[in-house]
Amino acid sequence: MARSQDRRPGYSRRAQYGVFTGYVIAILGVVAGVVVLVVSLINPDAFSFARSAAAEVARPMGKAGAAGRAGGQGVFAAVGAYFKAGQQNAELRREVEAARAQAISAQALADENRRLKALLGIVEPARKPVATAHLIGSTAESTRRFAVIDAGFADGVRAGQPVRAASGLIGRVIEAGPRTARVLLITDPDNVVPVRRASDGLSAFVQGASDGRIDIRLINMGVNPIKAGDVFVTSGSGGLYPPGIPVAVATSAHRDGATGHLAADPADHVYVVVEQAFSPQARADLERLIEDGAKTAVDVP
Repeated sequence: MARSQDRRPGYSRRAQYGVFTGYVIAILGVVAGVVVLVVSLINPDAFSFARSAAAEVARPMGKAGAAGRAGGQGVFAAVGAYFKAGQQNAELRREVEAARAQAISAQALADENRRLKALLGIVEPARKPVATAHLIGSTAESTRRFAVIDAGFADGVRAGQPVRAASGLIGRVIEAGPRTARVLLITDPDNVVPVRRASDGLSAFVQGASDGRIDIRLINMGVNPIKAGDVFVTSGSGGLYPPGIPVAVATSAHRDGATGHLAADPADHVYVVVEQAFSPQARADLERLIEDGAKTAVDVP
């Protein structure tokens, strides 16, 4: 008789034992788990030895994992620091540029304050200035030497009034518009300024040269006593320029005087002061000339 092909446990004692053993092991495992859970809840320190042993076994793998994480974090941190450093450098560059601009502005304000203080130092209380103005332009390349200031007849400026800076005389007004005026500089050949040597009052006059220099010429011809470094100031002769304003410094003597340089170079000054003519007679003459010019302009058809 052929053997049955049915393999169900009911027909195999060995299979039945295997199924029974599996159930028993499962039940024992559940019971053991419940017992361990209950014991751990009642006495948490009961399995500390097991936890310590597991931690010791897992320590090498944990160290390796921590080293890997640290290395990965270092790489990402280095990449992030590279890009962050570029951003910080750009921000620092902008801050440096802003600080440089602020420093330049502060220096410009300090220079402006210094010039204004210098102008305040030359103003005499007894002789009130007509106006304080910016020197906004000057000719330095042509044979004629003029400058333009941003004050005109609306500010009280009139033709013939002297113009000076903190370090010395600049020239005199020859034309006045509403808000600007034209100044004939000392270096112009048509400008003649009576001067005296500051040390002893030696009389002379200063006249501009066609090349932008100035000549110091003696009034009394004879032995030339001028030496390099002599300072000449306005004498007050003629009544136009107030006395004592620095005009020129002698650089090299010649037969009838000396060649010199300006005490106040227009290129080195931003602010100037327009003053009244020194003597009342000179002021009256200037006013009369202005009135005659205005009448002539009205009479011309």
